[in-house]
Amino acid sequence: MSQPFPTRAALFGKCPQCGEGKLFEGFLKLAPACDQCGLDYGFADSGDGPAVFVILLAGCVVLGLALWVELAFEPPYWVHLVIFLPLTVIVCLGMLRPLKSFMVAMQYHHKAEEGRLEK
Repeated sequence: MSQPFPTRAALFGKCPQCGEGKLFEGFLKLAPACDQCGLDYGFADSGDGPAVFVILLAGCVVLGLALWVELAFEPPYWVHLVIFLPLTVIVCLGMLRPLKSFMVAMQYHHKAEEGRLEK
């Protein structure tokens, strides 16, 4: 069985081993195992990594747009709230699941695991 490219599996929220089964059980909750190949997702621990990348990437995009709108049009503050508050929520939620899926796929691809001390 050939492994799928990690970014392709991550983009669609699929199993990093077979590329067919679902990775998620809910919006962000990982399924216990792949429903196609049976891969146990117990190895996956993305931690706060996806949230950090979402904050950095979405912050740059939304802040850049807000600054451009402010400098180009000088709208009142309520316009910024009406436009950029929902945009921030949409961009952050839209990026969170694919980034979490990508981190799990990369953990699987590189066989990342918790460090152990040799005795």
